[in-house]
Amino acid sequence: MASTAAYYYTGCEDDYQPHFLDSCSLCRRSLNQNSDIFMYRGNTPFCSQECRQEQIEMDEALEKKWKLSSSSSSSSKRSSAVRQSSDSAKESGMNKAVRTGTVAVI
Repeated sequence: MASTAAYYYTGCEDDYQPHFLDSCSLCRRSLNQNSDIFMYRGNTPFCSQECRQEQIEMDEALEKKWKLSSSSSSSSKRSSAVRQSSDSAKESGMNKAVRTGTVAVI
C-alpha cells in the first residue's frame, strides 16, 4: 500500500520534510485524510480531543510553574531592594517616620 503522506521541499536538494499535519503532535499517531484533526494554538495538530486536552493541561501546568517561579524570584528581588533602600536611608541619617491612615477633608 502506498503512503499518502504529504511532504514539502525545504530548499535543499533531497531535503524533503513531512508535512506538519501528517501526525499527532502528542502521540505521533498518523493523521488520516478522512478523519478529524483537532488543532491547538493555531498550527498544532492532534488526532483526538483527548490528546489535545492532555497537551492543553501540560501547557497550563508549565505556565503556572513559570508564573510561580517568576513571582517568587521577583518578590525576593523586591524585598532585597527594599532592604537595600532601607539600609542606605539609615546610613545617610534619613530615617523618617511615616504615618499611615485615612485623611478626611471637609
